[in-house]
Amino acid sequence: MADARLLVVEDDDELRDLVVGRLRDEGYTVDTAATGPEALSRVEAKVPSLVVLDIMLPELDGLEVCRRLRAEHPLLYIIMLTARTREMDRVVGLEVGADDYVTKPFSLQELVARIRSALRRLRLTEERADRPEDADAPIDVDGLHIDPMRREVRKDDEALHLTVREFDLLVFLAQHPDRPFTRTQLLDKVWDIQYEGYDRTIDSHVQRLRAKIEDDPGNPRYVRTVWGVGYKFASEPEA
Repeated sequence: MADARLLVVEDDDELRDLVVGRLRDEGYTVDTAATGPEALSRVEAKVPSLVVLDIMLPELDGLEVCRRLRAEHPLLYIIMLTARTREMDRVVGLEVGADDYVTKPFSLQELVARIRSALRRLRLTEERADRPEDADAPIDVDGLHIDPMRREVRKDDEALHLTVREFDLLVFLAQHPDRPFTRTQLLDKVWDIQYEGYDRTIDSHVQRLRAKIEDDPGNPRYVRTVWGVGYKFASEPEA
């Protein structure tokens, strides 16, 4: 992605220097922060293309930083770093708005691969916006309007604010109406990277997406569960 600027938020000086050094070697412009308030200040001064955010930070933890960033910048891509191994801790990070997470200890190669994948998606979005003639056609289903080119979603003419991952997940499902996808397929198609054992990632994003687009998230109209398989986007209401 042209002129990509990254923000690495990590209070461990040695780890931060390793990550920043590798990313700069890859050609990225990288800013840093060591505390939660410093991270918020950096983003307020200049919004980066992507944030690498440690969950354990002094003064204000990464979960709260993520929550605040997501509220102010719905399309900002956030990769969370966590030393925790409990599945629930990872899910909490996704629920407050992280697009992806990497569990410590991690390889720099893995982190770089995740960042490349994210920036590639953002670049493709920019290219579609620059070439309206090649953009995907808007999708209108029962009061829900999805515009892939402008990355806009409206429900009954009210604008909805989706994260990058929520939007990509909704578009992918809506472009394949009534076709069920397994969680593994969605991780591959939407996340653009192979995961193993992270099915709860999809469940968490679906839950958040439903909370924004459905009148009754407990009885969804659009994104439905296909028991024993995964999820699908329904073109017609249930009979």
